[in-house]
Amino acid sequence: MRTLSPLEARVLGVLVEKQATVPDTYPLSLNALVAGCNQKTARNPVIEATEAEVLVALEGLKSLSLVFEGSGSRVVKFEHNAARVLQVPGAAVALLAVLMLRGPQTAAELRLNTERLHRFADISSVEGFLEELAAKPEPMAIKLNRAPGEREARWAQLLCGEVAQPAGSVARSAADEMASAGVGAAEFSALRAEQTRLAAEVAELKALVQRLARELGVE
Repeated sequence: MRTLSPLEARVLGVLVEKQATVPDTYPLSLNALVAGCNQKTARNPVIEATEAEVLVALEGLKSLSLVFEGSGSRVVKFEHNAARVLQVPGAAVALLAVLMLRGPQTAAELRLNTERLHRFADISSVEGFLEELAAKPEPMAIKLNRAPGEREARWAQLLCGEVAQPAGSVARSAADEMASAGVGAAEFSALRAEQTRLAAEVAELKALVQRLARELGVE
């Protein structure tokens, strides 16, 4: 699938959001969709899209089967088809929608901001879905390098293409991760030593199992 334009992503995100938050008025009319795109709250960046611009974005999304027109109403209404086209579960669609609407966020922020779309049990559950999106053959999400002064890394969606890393950011080493968790250098060294010892023990056990298997004549 081609990358989405920023406005196409905004339109798709609004449709996913409103399906969960205002189901009585979903599918959305063009007017409601424009209002959702131009909201002053829960949007980053805040934009002022016109009806004509939103219609162009809708046509682009319809060509990808991500959006289609609903039937049974005198007013044309639109609904999304994100889960089926992207082939991801509803929880992942909720995360992508919030990332499209609010920009890069930490896993903790995403758990809070997706509360009305999908309720995640904990932050590790959020991270699990994000990691699945990042591991796809065509990744849909990426964990950004931690920016200077920040304790947590942010996640971004990739449906609109590659994302620039924060200025001055660096990838975190294992030592950085341990330090942020309050683990001292001595304790970190002890953990490394224990890891080495366990690896050697596993190698010894593997060799023993292989020897016993040969003696017993089994594979």
